[in-house]
Amino acid sequence: MQMANDELEGNTLTVYSFIVRADRPVGTRDVTRGAELSSTSVAFRHLQKLENMGLIEKNSYGDYVLKQKANINGHVWVGKNLVPRLMFYSFFFMGAFAAEVGIIMLSLVIKGLVVQSSFYFLTGMTAVAMALFLAEGLALNRKLKPKHESEAT
Repeated sequence: MQMANDELEGNTLTVYSFIVRADRPVGTRDVTRGAELSSTSVAFRHLQKLENMGLIEKNSYGDYVLKQKANINGHVWVGKNLVPRLMFYSFFFMGAFAAEVGIIMLSLVIKGLVVQSSFYFLTGMTAVAMALFLAEGLALNRKLKPKHESEAT
């Protein structure tokens, strides 16, 4: 849903993520506490926005329930958690780095195994890539966590 990608950010994304994780009908007060918003009116405004986007709906009791999971640019749903795609890239490089370090360690133990100097450079580059993807992924992940804000975005 393209419209969701354009408008689903900031506190609206935090509210939406809370509703997905809650996996039950939630009221305005639940959202205020769960998404750590400043007031129920702020929560209500974000709930209305999500309802207008077609992502949530009100049930017969007036609580909000998930209608559909939206595709969020740069993120992947893993169960009920929204994970930055960059985290998966960092895990790939983490595996490659572990394998490269393993080969270097084997070269210290096995007498005939010689590691060329370019392999050390490759291992360093893999470590840098892993660190960069991990740092960026964690920064994106922090944006999804509730913030103590007095104003809504």
